Amino acid sequence: MSTDWSAAEAVQTFCVEQLQHADRRPLVVGLQAPQGAGKTTIGTRLLAALPELGLRGASVSIDDFYLTRAEQLALAAAHPGNPYLEHRGYPGTHDIDLGERTLAALRDLGAGRSTRVPVYDKSQHGGRGDRAPEPEWRDVTGPIDLAIVEGWMFGFEPVPDSQLPDPRLVVPNHALAGYDRWYQHLDAFIVLRPLDWNYVVKWRVEAEENMKAQGKPGLSRADIEDYVRRFLPAYATWAGRPPARVAPDRTLVVHIDEQRRKDATLRPQRFP
Repeated sequence: MSTDWSAAEAVQTFCVEQLQHADRRPLVVGLQAPQGAGKTTIGTRLLAALPELGLRGASVSIDDFYLTRAEQLALAAAHPGNPYLEHRGYPGTHDIDLGERTLAALRDLGAGRSTRVPVYDKSQHGGRGDRAPEPEWRDVTGPIDLAIVEGWMFGFEPVPDSQLPDPRLVVPNHALAGYDRWYQHLDAFIVLRPLDWNYVVKWRVEAEENMKAQGKPGLSRADIEDYVRRFLPAYATWAGRPPARVAPDRTLVVHIDEQRRKDATLRPQRFP
């Protein structure tokens, strides 16, 4: 069966529309989508299409802002028994300062200027991951018209503690306040929202198996399922919405089905 690009096309159309009305370049667009939903594929396809329009773009994943392995182990030790802070992924397991510096540099990237984007190697430590050494980081050179910033929890904002389904989520919930320092650099925002959050387990297992098929180390199927199921409370609590500081006419929500296709029964949703 051929690949369905309906969700990618909705994202591309939205970004081109936003560029047409942008008063500065680069335009910084956030993309929130669950693990395994196709964020990287959609971003790659979008960037490949830009040159046909006389435009240039770059992308960055907030996964590359994760704490180092040593810092993550220290965080887990400081919160023994908390499954949400045991491994990378949840709010609180990112280097906020590193992410803010990177996004600010991308936003100010002018012609002939370059900035270095960190890289996180998920294959290290048996699939637990670690930040790559600086010589392995990526260089992005301006001018660029569009910068896509994507992440499974990008755009999440804290809720009242009374709404948390598990008291062990209090620390990640409070940590979310710091991520607003990233959101201040955004011009527009896109959410890919699955019709059922349980699709995430299947998608993330597929992604891990694909990585191992390429010869890279990875988690066992049982370990990756255990790892991903820890994220379901996060989706139920925080996901599916753009950050409040992004203007309503600069946000888009696309509902996707189990095959990652744009759901034909729900039109892409603009806010409010």
